[in-house]
Amino acid sequence: MKRDILVGIDLGTTSLRVGFYDKEGNNHGFSVADYDLIHPHNTWVEQRIEDWMTALGTALRSGMEKFHIAKEQILGLSIGSTCCSVVVCDREGNPYRNCIMWMDIRATKEAEEIAALTDEHLSAEWMPCKLLWLKKNEPDIYEKAEVFCECQDYLTFVLTGKWSVNINTACNWGYNADEKGFPRWFYDKIGLSDAIERFPKENCYAVGDLIGTLTDECADRLGLLPDTLAAQGGVDSSIGILGMGVYEEGKVALMTGSSNLTMLLTKEMMFSESTINAGPHHLIKGFYTSFRGQLCSNSIIEWFRKEIAKETDSKAFFARMEEAVKEVPVGSRGLLTLDYFQGNRHPHYDTRVRGMMYGLSLEHTQADIYRSILESISYGTENLLEQYRKAGFPVKEINISGGTTNSDVFMQIQADVSNVRINVPQDCQSVCMGAAICVAVAAGLYESLQEAVKHMVRYKKVVKPNEENHKIYHEYFKQYLEIYPMMKEWMHKTSDLNLKQ
Repeated sequence: MKRDILVGIDLGTTSLRVGFYDKEGNNHGFSVADYDLIHPHNTWVEQRIEDWMTALGTALRSGMEKFHIAKEQILGLSIGSTCCSVVVCDREGNPYRNCIMWMDIRATKEAEEIAALTDEHLSAEWMPCKLLWLKKNEPDIYEKAEVFCECQDYLTFVLTGKWSVNINTACNWGYNADEKGFPRWFYDKIGLSDAIERFPKENCYAVGDLIGTLTDECADRLGLLPDTLAAQGGVDSSIGILGMGVYEEGKVALMTGSSNLTMLLTKEMMFSESTINAGPHHLIKGFYTSFRGQLCSNSIIEWFRKEIAKETDSKAFFARMEEAVKEVPVGSRGLLTLDYFQGNRHPHYDTRVRGMMYGLSLEHTQADIYRSILESISYGTENLLEQYRKAGFPVKEINISGGTTNSDVFMQIQADVSNVRINVPQDCQSVCMGAAICVAVAAGLYESLQEAVKHMVRYKKVVKPNEENHKIYHEYFKQYLEIYPMMKEWMHKTSDLNLKQ
């Protein structure tokens, strides 16, 4: 039996996706398993760590059965995962608490303290901020912890029995691939000098490196052979860059999902608000990965579906709303929504602001509100693209992936707001595709990530902007930009009232 199936895994925020590919990038099927988020307090988001491997086993077994794929056909696997999802455990991989998820912003004050001490402007999502919060608020757990890592490296340990860091995620904690280490001065200054010793340091891998093979225990649990290869993946957004077909300078990659991320490969560092995670070689050797991100995007749509529309059937909801918003004019009849439901990542680094909606009247319908949310997410993404333009990169086209590609209306709104051409890959599960590309390189099927991308990624359509719609959206976008400076202090004070309760 030919061993030619590459398994690409997307460990997302609320579900895990498994894609089965061959070396030409043809997809032989997808399988999905869901898991839950836990919200202990306002802005806190956690997840049960044991759910990841349970979901992986479920998705693998069901997919192999459904698509008639034998374990003898599977050559290897790789994972694209959420980033800044922090695991605290012992050396045997036993967790001491739930994972503190990437979108958890409980460490807002710690991020502010770090900025004051070091002039490094880190997101409250990132590992150093969360560890500082842990040291202050759960000192017993902090002290007894033997390993601090992200979900990506935790899963590597569970799969292969090897503790390691990978350049792609560890850069967010300050790892420098050229210097092969973390900035001790930074950790000393913020009071976390003891944390560095508990980062996995036995091995360090780059994206597409061969890590090894599965342990017997893990292979049995997943229904795979022990000699199945494990290739180094990375942050879902970075792995998605590959799956969208971006492997050199010139194109912006837009990954849509619970949060939106725009990414660009550059020979020189583009942004410098934080120097400890500047790079280089985050994804592809010789390149910096410049990125701008939204804290909330499609997660706002999910909130609207569950809490406002009260729809339990997501497929029926999206089909209905796709048709309904076509009847709503550009600008949603004067309705303007702010997408800061979990704060703002870029360009403001402000987790004390929240979403809002202006212009509501008794004439507005559910469809108006829904389209306004789609437009607000697109304004937020356009604000990210503006950061590239201000840095000297003319954004003319983007390669896209993720949930937005399921909606022709949503993609047209984004094209119109940003006045850009949108290239849609044939396989829009870009993280699964990107992870399969990592397997192909680790297995020696291709010599480099670039070569693998060229052979495996293809496109199915292009969305072009409507100039008249862009003119209207341009005026709304100017109003959107004025909200933050005008309302910042008011939002801070109002958010603080909630924290005092």
